[in-house]
Amino acid sequence: WDRRRVILWTLVFFVIGNIVAALSSSFELLLIARIVMALSSGLFAATAQGTAVALVDDHHRARAIAVVVGGTTVAVAVGAPLGALVAAIAGWRGTFFAIAGLGALAGAILWWRLPRGIVGTRLPLKARLAAAVRPGVLPILVTTVLALVGAFTVFAFIAPLAIEGGGLSPLALPGMLLAFGVGAVIGNIAGGQAADRFGAARTVCWSLGLSAAMLVTLSLISTFLPHSIAGPALMGMMVPWGIVGWAFPPAQASRIIKIAPDAAPIVLSLNASALYFGVALGAVVGGAVLRFGAPADLGLVAAVFPIVGLGVVLAGRALTRPIAMPAE
Repeated sequence: WDRRRVILWTLVFFVIGNIVAALSSSFELLLIARIVMALSSGLFAATAQGTAVALVDDHHRARAIAVVVGGTTVAVAVGAPLGALVAAIAGWRGTFFAIAGLGALAGAILWWRLPRGIVGTRLPLKARLAAAVRPGVLPILVTTVLALVGAFTVFAFIAPLAIEGGGLSPLALPGMLLAFGVGAVIGNIAGGQAADRFGAARTVCWSLGLSAAMLVTLSLISTFLPHSIAGPALMGMMVPWGIVGWAFPPAQASRIIKIAPDAAPIVLSLNASALYFGVALGAVVGGAVLRFGAPADLGLVAAVFPIVGLGVVLAGRALTRPIAMPAE
């Protein structure tokens, strides 16, 4: 299939999903609309990265990926607080209508600017699965899942953490999300530069370790500090948390391309799938924490996942490190 056509059709279904959600009169219809949005956006993200790689030469692959990931980062920085603002003014239905409008605008721009005839290599399912089991690919995918589970165990439930754990007003949430988004933009840029300068694996390790420390700190602030201090402290944590957390995606993408450069679109789509799976699983884990515990427990539980991910990366590096042989 022409990737331009795939991208445009994913946006068509994304826009339709948002319109149906805005007009929904039952939870079941809203759920179906959300599933359509998730499927279309997931396919869009994977196809967009592969298309970006196909548009440039081999020496600019990482830069092209960074542009796509940077778009996601800017969306987090602007979309979350903007969505909260629109919801406050026009309600949740207005938010879905606004997203549908932005999706239609994006589709019009891509229809105008994206060249035709970008056709990837059609590979059977067996070949795609073979790419997933290449040495080193599966541990990277597992690490991506773990990193995103940790982040979204907290981020998906940042509202109860801020309101109940920090004593903040709901009106403070847009500013809190904006602060995280600003950090995410900085982290995306810094992560790509750090991966080029210090190595992708080292950058991933630092991101995972510091993310775990940030998550633990969020829980400690909510547990031990009075609301008069905890609220501003949580606000202050958003920028550094965004920086260390969003330094991870570009470095991780660079790692997986280095392992399988000949199958870059496939492994990038697998990494995108792992990312979305981690986001979804993080929401499930966070919901379970709130069911059996308190918002202040979110960070402590979440920190376990990047720590395990760090262990996976370090173990992989140890196994691939050459063993020095004694001189005869």
